[in-house]
Amino acid sequence: MLTWLALFTIGALLVLILCRLTSVLVALTLVPIAAALAGGFGAQIGTFAMDGIRSVTPVAALLAFAVVYFGLMNDAGLFEPVIRVFVRIAGTDPVRISLGTAAIATLSHLDGAGASTFMVTVPSMLPLYQRAGMSPLALTATTALAAGTMNMLPWAGPTTRAAAALHVSTSELFVRDLVAMAAGMVAVFLFAVHIGRRERTRIGVRPAANQGQIAIRPESHAALTPLWFFNAALTVITITALFAEVVPLAVIFIVASAIALVVNYPDPRAQRDRLTAHGSAAMMMVTIIFAAGVFTGVLSGTGMLASLSSDLVRVLPAGVLPHLPVAMAVASMPLSLAFDPDSFYFGLLPVLATAAQTAGGSAIEVGRAAILGQMTTGFPVSPLTPSTFLLVGLADVDLADHQRRTIPYAFAVTLIMAAVALAAGAIRW
Repeated sequence: MLTWLALFTIGALLVLILCRLTSVLVALTLVPIAAALAGGFGAQIGTFAMDGIRSVTPVAALLAFAVVYFGLMNDAGLFEPVIRVFVRIAGTDPVRISLGTAAIATLSHLDGAGASTFMVTVPSMLPLYQRAGMSPLALTATTALAAGTMNMLPWAGPTTRAAAALHVSTSELFVRDLVAMAAGMVAVFLFAVHIGRRERTRIGVRPAANQGQIAIRPESHAALTPLWFFNAALTVITITALFAEVVPLAVIFIVASAIALVVNYPDPRAQRDRLTAHGSAAMMMVTIIFAAGVFTGVLSGTGMLASLSSDLVRVLPAGVLPHLPVAMAVASMPLSLAFDPDSFYFGLLPVLATAAQTAGGSAIEVGRAAILGQMTTGFPVSPLTPSTFLLVGLADVDLADHQRRTIPYAFAVTLIMAAVALAAGAIRW
């Protein structure tokens, strides 16, 4: 019963979002509640939902004030000089812009945190995309590919979860996958070139055309004034503190936003105007984050995800179990659309790994295969991760459009890494 409810809930969510039958907020909220009512959990829905909301509250607070902060910095013209420099290098050539986006997202994700990667990459690159006439979906797709592949790092969430679930070290999982990850990163930059060429064709420009001819707003605060240097220093300190995690991430942006308001807009009325200007976008994303908390909270609390995990193992043919690492490598990225990282790595992965080992396969190879896609290449497109909504929210694109554009590329990167992992012996047939 619970397994069927889980399948219905996840399937209904994906259909409603991908086909645009309802808003994301409606789907994330009403679908799991309807399933919980059908399963007889009516009296506990509130508890489950609040547990989920509490789990995403830090991300929601981080997102809200990050949007405000970067909005303030954009208003103050912080990114204008950066754009000037990058324009001189890339001009309006979409291929160079896409490659630059992949490079920035790759470096930004060295800390293994998707939220910080998106907050660094999207606000700094979006104005350039807009001025070059490129689609913001090209920005979200390229950023997602780079961040997702880098999410295999041994200190990132999927690898640490897999290591804990299988009781092995992260190096045992990651080192053998390193060659595959390197191949994945090469594929990311090749896809960035492809995405750039598609945009070049769409907007009808020739290679390297109009280099450096983008007009910079004369009314912007782009001059390198003392105020600009203060804002730049504040941003560097904020991002450094973000990576170092010296205090909770939400607190960092709350404090940074308050300082930015006081320094750039001393008049209280101007401060209220700026908060009003950026508050609507922040509130829209925060409501979706809380709705995602309701979704995962209800599915976890009712036991739907645990039931789905155990029943999935039962229905697998015995002959498939020894070859589970290869099957897992292929399925790992799509599974990000159905399982949040905790339910997969702590619920499904140990069961699958044990089943594979019992059948003569390797448990650790199942883990290596899993991190090739499950919440790595798959996390920036999954509706089960709050950072996905941060990515699409910062770029102001629709989730369904982002998924349609990005999922084929993300799946292709996973398949390339799976083939390299198989050839390198990280996983065996």
